[in-house]
Amino acid sequence: MSIPENRTQGTHVSEKTMADHLQVIRYGDFELTDAVRPAQSVPIVPRQGYRIDTYRDAQANFSVPVLAASISREKLFDVFLDLLEPLGEVVDVVLETSHESTGSAHQDLFRAAMDLPVLKSHCCDYEELLLNDGCTGIAVMSTEGPMEVQFDEHKLLVIYAPNLKPFEAVMYEHGIRRNDKMKLITEGEHLHSTDQSHRENFEQMCCRMGVGKSFERVGSGDWSES
Repeated sequence: MSIPENRTQGTHVSEKTMADHLQVIRYGDFELTDAVRPAQSVPIVPRQGYRIDTYRDAQANFSVPVLAASISREKLFDVFLDLLEPLGEVVDVVLETSHESTGSAHQDLFRAAMDLPVLKSHCCDYEELLLNDGCTGIAVMSTEGPMEVQFDEHKLLVIYAPNLKPFEAVMYEHGIRRNDKMKLITEGEHLHSTDQSHRENFEQMCCRMGVGKSFERVGSGDWSES
């Protein structure tokens, strides 16, 4: 696991101290992937669960319910695949990369109208990349209505939809419980990880999925508890 230049957020620490910190992957029953770590001496401790908030975009003057889930490594990928089912048989896909970026900036690459089974097959082929690269994310959008599932760089699962009940059912089936007071790793200082092999695999995944030019998307807005 390596911390890339300009992708570390938080307090500067010695190389040895950082190396020791990066070896911590389990917090109680919760296990992190290799993609991200909480910074040292930060009170937000990773835990499993999900919460429901409201995404607000003041510029576009709209709001939508959003479910954000933090899931232990052994369940994370399976839950992601199951969350795609309510989106329908054909989906649009955005691959997110910050390999060449600094701070929180990233680039979105778009592919329209992919059959869901084909997308799932590609995701399974690149499971290791999606789980463990702190500079890779994927967003899957329904072509049947305003629904989106994100598997982001922090390895959080974020769902935007007017009706979240089908997605909550998936959480229930996997034993993931709701906790609207839980804090996410993104709400504290944290560290991202990547390496050259992840960069190369991301480029291969882009070719495999046939993503196109950069795609402008709505930026992150204000979240408030429902």
